[in-house]
Amino acid sequence: MLGSLLVLGGMALFVALVYVVVVLGGGALIGSTSSPHLGLSVLATAVVALGFDPVQTRLESVAARVVHRGQPSPYDVLRRFSETLAGSHAEEVPARMARVLANGTGAEWAQVWLVVGDRPILAAIWPPGASREATDEADPRGGDDPGRRSLPVRHGDELLGVLVVQERHRVPLTSVEERLFAGLASQAGLVLQGVRLRAELELRLAELSVRAGELRASRQRVVDAQDAARRRLERDIHDGAQQHLVALAVNLSLAATLAERAPARADELLAAQEAAARETVDTLVRLARGIYPPLLESHGPGAALRAAVEHAGVPVRVVEEDLDRCAPNVEAAAYFCCLEAVQNATKHAGAATIRVTLRGGAGALGLSVEDDGAGYDPAATPPGAGLTNMRDRVESLGGTLTAESVPGRGTRILAELPAPAPSVALAERGA
Repeated sequence: MLGSLLVLGGMALFVALVYVVVVLGGGALIGSTSSPHLGLSVLATAVVALGFDPVQTRLESVAARVVHRGQPSPYDVLRRFSETLAGSHAEEVPARMARVLANGTGAEWAQVWLVVGDRPILAAIWPPGASREATDEADPRGGDDPGRRSLPVRHGDELLGVLVVQERHRVPLTSVEERLFAGLASQAGLVLQGVRLRAELELRLAELSVRAGELRASRQRVVDAQDAARRRLERDIHDGAQQHLVALAVNLSLAATLAERAPARADELLAAQEAAARETVDTLVRLARGIYPPLLESHGPGAALRAAVEHAGVPVRVVEEDLDRCAPNVEAAAYFCCLEAVQNATKHAGAATIRVTLRGGAGALGLSVEDDGAGYDPAATPPGAGLTNMRDRVESLGGTLTAESVPGRGTRILAELPAPAPSVALAERGA
């Protein structure tokens, strides 16, 4: 307000001074003092018209110096803008830009925002600590906040960022300061392009670092799971098939000894070993199915799942939709993920029914396992070992897995696995 009054008063003084000098002073020189000379009045009007803009601009600059307590002229700030940023490191540019903007416009504070990945990110505030309400989620355009001014920074048609200033209380920007604001926004395009590229690279690097850590942890879990599976298989062989085979060998040896002394007893013992041999074979078949079921290789994951869940204790329906054969590792991942999800629903969810759906598609194999069990709150319940194993198995092939659950309304496991075309998969299988 004070700056506007100074400019208005200065312009009135300029007009009055031109009238006094040209009309009255010129009239005195030519001896026309009784009434204003028409020619001199026209000349004074022309002088005022020609000098109006330059004088107003100069007065606004002076008023800005007075109002903003001797700070540099906005035009000086704009002229030195490139010099100020020359030689600066990329991480220093936003802070320096915000300082130049705040000092040049006399604003209460200035902000520099970058648009990274279609999301505005607050890069700098000047003075530091001002506008504590500003966050990365705030709207850089300021909404309806009084005195908030913002201008986009573009390079061609690309939006790179936004410059924001907050006017001081009752001290709006003058037209000179507004032109300075617009000039800074137009000059900042190339500068912010480099800064944004650095920010995008840093963001991408952080994401890759997180992803690398997750992959390392996933691989370690896969290795641990494989080690645990080997130990479990060794235990099952030792406690199951091996004991059957040892007993069978001992009994056959005993039958051979009794063959001469007690043929009838030997015949009875040999007859009993037939049942023992069948039991041993069944045990080996169960172990083999746990490692890699033969039906999975010969008939695919749908048939293998139907055989595996036949005695699950809960009705399990397996549905195939446009499902073609694909690579063995993809089919194995789908089979074991579905089997893990069914076992989880059977053991922990108290489900009455379970539905497994296998879907084929363009270069993908999708699966879902739905149950009507107790469900859980994903936000409050950390993922268990079963879900972690499923996610590791799927993500190791470049797929995605999500779990959806609501307490009292069951759980749904969804996964999408990249799969080659059937011809490619059959060629791999034949190789």
